[in-house]
Amino acid sequence: MSPEVERTDPDGVDFGWVMQMTFVLTIVIGAPLVAALSLGTRLPDWGSRAAFAVRVGAVVWFVTAITAYAYARRYREPAQDADSGDEA
Repeated sequence: MSPEVERTDPDGVDFGWVMQMTFVLTIVIGAPLVAALSLGTRLPDWGSRAAFAVRVGAVVWFVTAITAYAYARRYREPAQDADSGDEA
């Protein structure tokens, strides 16, 4: 007999998926965006370059996280567990 495992399903959103997609998309979208935006900006030293990347990256991360959450809430079905509770 195995111990009972408690599971929660807040709003039906898989937050692990949302976090993973936010991380990946922020890198995939954010790196080229920061590079493109930096071409038209005067960045004389490494400190100003880092500050610019953090400011733009924070906005990209925030927008990506909100978009991934909204997508997951609207379109993704809740993950189906291997143990659905049906006994054979």
